[in-house]
Amino acid sequence: MQPNVRGTDDLGQVRGVACRPAWRDDAAAAWTETAAWAAELLSTRCNVSPKRLGEPGPTALQVQALFEAAATAPDHGLLQPWRFIVVPPQRRADLGEVFMQALIDRDPGATPEQLQAAREKAHRAPLLMLVVARLGQSTPGGVPDIEKMVSVGAAVQNMLLMAHAMGLGAGLTSGQALHTERMARFFGLQPGEQAVCFVNVGTVVKAKPARLRPEVASFVSSL
Repeated sequence: MQPNVRGTDDLGQVRGVACRPAWRDDAAAAWTETAAWAAELLSTRCNVSPKRLGEPGPTALQVQALFEAAATAPDHGLLQPWRFIVVPPQRRADLGEVFMQALIDRDPGATPEQLQAAREKAHRAPLLMLVVARLGQSTPGGVPDIEKMVSVGAAVQNMLLMAHAMGLGAGLTSGQALHTERMARFFGLQPGEQAVCFVNVGTVVKAKPARLRPEVASFVSSL
């Protein structure tokens, strides 16, 4: 199910939303149309496997909107502890070889079918990008790495929500190859940077039932 986005422009972005309270002063009118739309967007978003994503992918303007959504993430110290590396179509085969070689490193006896499956990981979603955490050097009194990772996660979630708002599917993938030296060299990661996951975006070609959400009481307590 995709949310029925109201009050949006051609990019699927909400118009006129600045950094302002979403709630009105009187409690009776607190559950505004904007809040109801946001609740629907959040509750209907789900992770979509790249195997269930196809063409068309996002347009150039939509991709720009995804990155602008990422830029609104909370960022203690304004460190921008994240960056994204897009894998264009002409580099997918090269990435596929990295996936394959990483599998051979782990399992020299991998079958031809397994090697082909490793290559195919690079060719599934129309838009594929790597999420990189820019943790840098930890310094006394500086922003802890855990706070930087919160910012990374928020940036990624903002992108996933924006993709959903535009009627696209999106999902995260990782795997053992992601944290290998081969992958770090391929993407040109610098000291202090870590590969976190891939973001895959495209059109949902096969839906699946929504997963059950945890009950609030299972993760909220009070002192």
